[in-house]
Amino acid sequence: MCAVDEAALASQPDRSGETPPEPERGNPVQRWLAAVFAHPWFAPLAVLGCFSAAAAGVVATDPTDNTGPSTCLFKIATGFDCPGCGGTRAFYYLVTLNLPEAARHHAVAVFAAPFIVWMYLAWALPRLFARRTWRLPTFHLAPGTLTAFLIAWGVFFIARNLPWEPFTFFFV
Repeated sequence: MCAVDEAALASQPDRSGETPPEPERGNPVQRWLAAVFAHPWFAPLAVLGCFSAAAAGVVATDPTDNTGPSTCLFKIATGFDCPGCGGTRAFYYLVTLNLPEAARHHAVAVFAAPFIVWMYLAWALPRLFARRTWRLPTFHLAPGTLTAFLIAWGVFFIARNLPWEPFTFFFV
């Protein structure tokens, strides 16, 4: 057994209620970055920045120019449009505010876009304006709603590959 020196333990002050001071770690740049990443507005602005960069990239490259062969592996392997085919072009037309063409290229994406924007705003506004009461009603996807959306997307996927009118309108 190990003997404990009771006198040495009694002479030390009781520090059980204190939290030891944290040593400063990293250089000033690392500490500044840690402070920036800790702010509640960082994530909403980062998501908005990524979305803006994607929108600028899509507009700059103009995906509606169909001069080259398809790069969709599903379409190359099967000859059918995949469930996501036309999504980038629909996004391009949404950003340029051409809703009929956006719906022609991917109607499900056009239908989902306002809901995605609403969910982003309901998540981002309380983080950006924490001192104000800017709260939108949150939009929760119940399992039945999500299932219905996925079934509608599946029906759209099948309908856009049917080779007769009026379904050929959705060929991309």
